[in-house]
Amino acid sequence: MTRSSQPTRLPADVYESAVAAAKAASRTVPQQIAHWARIGREMESSPTVNHRQITQVLAGTSSYDSLAEREQAIVREAWEERTRTLREGLDYATGFDSAGEEYSELDEDGNLVVHRPTA
Repeated sequence: MTRSSQPTRLPADVYESAVAAAKAASRTVPQQIAHWARIGREMESSPTVNHRQITQVLAGTSSYDSLAEREQAIVREAWEERTRTLREGLDYATGFDSAGEEYSELDEDGNLVVHRPTA
């Protein structure tokens, strides 16, 4: 049986940093710690990876095109994770319904479906 997670003790400063970084990156604290672990793993497997440049690109202060291929892969993984986390938090149907608004979408077959508010 494979475990999806394992309890781990962290130094307080690491945890507090993860809390702050998680808020800024729209992640949970465990997601942030896992993200850092993946970056660390990639950096250790390739000492030529420039973490500072990766951080600058993720912060929007440097160009993605300035990175080497391996660094670009790390950035793309981070972007995909951020996008996935943001999408999971979206609930347009509830928002439109609670605002009394109708909305439209396509079903799996490409047919238009109009959703009217329930209240």
